[in-house]
Order: sequence, then structure tokens, then C-alpha cells
Amino acid sequence: MTASPLRVGLIGYGLAGSVFHAPLIAATEGLALDTVVTSNPERQKQAQSEFPGVRTAATPEELFDRADQLDLVVIASPNRTHVPLATAALKAGLPVVVDKPVSGTAAEARDLAALAEERGLLLSVFQNRRWDNDFLTLRRLISQGDLGDVWRFESRFERWRPQPKGGWRESGDPAEIGGLLYDLGSHVVDQALVLFGPVTEVYAESVVRRPGAETDDDTFIALTHAAGVRSHLYVSATAAQLGPRFRVLGSRAGYVKYGLDPQEAALREGDRPGTTAGWGTEDASLWGRIGSGESPLTGGGTAVPTLPGDYPAYYASVARVLTGAGPNPVTALEAAAALDVLEAARRSARDKVTVTL
Repeated sequence: MTASPLRVGLIGYGLAGSVFHAPLIAATEGLALDTVVTSNPERQKQAQSEFPGVRTAATPEELFDRADQLDLVVIASPNRTHVPLATAALKAGLPVVVDKPVSGTAAEARDLAALAEERGLLLSVFQNRRWDNDFLTLRRLISQGDLGDVWRFESRFERWRPQPKGGWRESGDPAEIGGLLYDLGSHVVDQALVLFGPVTEVYAESVVRRPGAETDDDTFIALTHAAGVRSHLYVSATAAQLGPRFRVLGSRAGYVKYGLDPQEAALREGDRPGTTAGWGTEDASLWGRIGSGESPLTGGGTAVPTLPGDYPAYYASVARVLTGAGPNPVTALEAAAALDVLEAARRSARDKVTVTL
């Protein structure tokens, strides 16, 4: 006898909700997108069109009022709402997935983790870029020892957006938790911690470059890991020429990889995992190269086939947790450790100091 799928309520149907969460939830065996919460009538119609049979609600309270009819709540609403909504969901007895950043401070993340533990409920943070194609490939190279001892990790998440788009993500109001440090910075810091572990020192430079911009749009973070690795992380909306996504230097070899994982672009175009052939794969022309003493730009080194990206793996892991068959893929305490670094980076950039953790 096949078990009924777990019913998921999704709060928020903007970029995060409609492009990332809803398609991945719907594509996951064992999960069913039950309700989408948005007060925008056009987005309600969009959700019903894209996922026939899905219910809609105008407020989170409508969802929490029938908590006994749901098995999971996913919070993909603006950053400032993450903590109050996650708190309300946990108090309603519902397991929770929260988009990154889970909160504005590490202390808030740890408080949420404590509440979830007290209630015996799942609290997981959506860090989809742990399943980027290039990151999966780099993890394998490191685990195999192909680079030797890693000395320096360079990670860039750069875009060319010379005109601000507005909205809460670019708001200068601290309550909105906007800016690139907490947006793309959440990804690059999380990846660095996954690869190389805890950080002892943080130095950052953060500026507002675009006319009319209200919050950071070009930020650099330097991390010293307890293991001795140095991570140099760049996030920018003002990069007229994009650098390599990864440049990783070790005692045996280096690895250089250009280009972004294709899954976000595919989701934006309406492609869906499970129905689109070759999900998460990229053309061989984009493969990174590994070698020593040679430039990858002139064909030096050896091309490394990029593993397929696998965003669906996140929600597959969540489904397993809820049925008692696996660990939490991204814990709130892991997210809190990343927030420790982001808070230190903000202080470093503001006060022009190196912060010791």
C-alpha cells in the first residue's frame, strides 16, 4: 500500500516561491503542494495555473488555522518575515523549511533551532546551492585528494546589473535584511563552511556603487578557517566582466571553473526536474579544468566533467526526514554558523577591522 504524500503549505509566491520551491516540491516523490499563500490575486491565479488543484490562501494565519491538514510549511516570503512565520508555524505544530537567510542574526537562528528541538519538529534551511553542479564537483575533487591540501578557495557570485531593480532585496531598511551580503553572501559563506569548516577571522569590504542603490551591491569577504584554508569570497551586482565561479589552489593542483549552475535558469524558463531531459547537466565547453602551472584560459590542465546539479535532492532529503528515514539536509545551527560569519563581515566592513570569531 502506497503512503499518501505529505501535504505542503508554501508561504510566498514571488521569485523564491514560484521559481525554486513550488517546482521542486511538486517534483519530489512523497510531497504534494497543497496550498500556496499569497495576498496577490495575480499570483494566486498563477499558482493555480501552474499547479492545477493547488489551494490558495491570502494570509499565513489561514494556513495555520488548519495546521492539522498539513505536514510541512515552507517559508519563501521576504526575509523580515522568516523569524515570525517560522515561530508561528512551529508553535502550530508544523515542521518548517525556511529560505535563506533563516534570520537576520545568528542568535535568532539559534532561538528558532531551540524552539524546533523543544517541539520535536524539523527546522531546515533551504541552501540549494549545496547542490550546484560545480560545488558537487569540487567536493568530489577535494574528497578524492585531487588538489592535495587546499590552500586558497576563491568563490565568485557576480552579476552585471548596473541599474537597481528596487524592492525589498535592495532596500536600505535594516529590518528588510536586504543587500548582497545576506543574499548571495549566504550562499558563498555556506559553501565555504561546508568545504573547510569553522572560521577564526573575518575581513570584509562592502560598498554601494550604483546610483540610487540603498544597500551593498559589491562585497568581498576574506575568511581564515581553523583548518588553515583561506577563502576569498566575492558577491557583486556590478561586475562588467565575470570572473571564475571557483578558483581553488592546492598543494598538488588547482581547479578553475567558469559559469553558473544551469538549474536556476532552467527553472525560470519553466523546465522541471523529472520532466526535462538532462536535468542539471551542462555542455562540455563549460567544464572546469584541473592542473598545475598552466592557464585554463589557454587550454592548460585537464577538463573535469561537471557532475549534474541536483536541487531536487534537497526536498527529497526533507521528505525522508519527515518519514523518519534520514538526517536534516541543512540545520538551523549550520545556518547560524554562517550568520556568525555574515554578522562579522558586516561589522568588519563598517568598522574597517578584522573580526575574530
